[in-house]
Amino acid sequence: MNESSQFFQFRSDRLVLVTEASDQDVQLEVADSWLVEDGKARGLDAHFERFAAWVAEVRPSCIEYLEPFFQAVVEQIPKQARWFPRIEFHAEAESPHHLYLRLREAPEQLGDVTLWTLPEVDPRENPAVKGPDLSLGMQMRRNAKMHGADEAVILNSEGYILEGALSALVWWRGDILCSSSDELPWLPSVTRAEVFSIANQMGFETKTEKVRPADLVGLEIWALSSLQGIRVVTDWVDLGATVGKAMHAEAFIRRLKLLSTKIS
Repeated sequence: MNESSQFFQFRSDRLVLVTEASDQDVQLEVADSWLVEDGKARGLDAHFERFAAWVAEVRPSCIEYLEPFFQAVVEQIPKQARWFPRIEFHAEAESPHHLYLRLREAPEQLGDVTLWTLPEVDPRENPAVKGPDLSLGMQMRRNAKMHGADEAVILNSEGYILEGALSALVWWRGDILCSSSDELPWLPSVTRAEVFSIANQMGFETKTEKVRPADLVGLEIWALSSLQGIRVVTDWVDLGATVGKAMHAEAFIRRLKLLSTKIS
């Protein structure tokens, strides 16, 4: 285990460096991650709140450990360079030591993105919580790469768009920013909430809707994530038509970056 990838377990109000568990040994019930650049992060409190809400569902007895755990995480993150820390809740760990920090160097910043539609109904077991299906999302993204794309688009049994394998999707209908209906099972996205808030501040209307891939032909589409922020969709390999040009992205990318603040 090198210095750029470290694994910590939360014990007695502090993070203790441990030998990394193998993927086969881990029951990852809850996870959350975010980008840190030179000690600054975007939406950190929202990530902590989301993680806490999920932990409260699966193991209410661990709620009392979350605040000191979050504080220990903040103190552990380096204040220089780019990092992509992930906090985890492991079901198999001995009680009450279920909480972990995986401290990783951040992957490179990526540009535009090409989409590919997963040719099967959403295979995830718990799409509303990040963690249980995380490895499956990575597998779906690898399948997309085999088809010349960067991200897989997940559909429900009726063919409606839910989200990307590891990202939220939004699109523009003129000057209206849209995303998948909240009635559909998709992961609550911190970045989508931030982007929708920016749109409202700029005077743009926002809405959610049920759509199929064919409904987005010719529209400006973005893929969103805490790691990559806003990525403009430039192609959808199996859509059979072109996507729209990026008319709004530059202003939103700039404003999204302004949301990063010093962590303390």
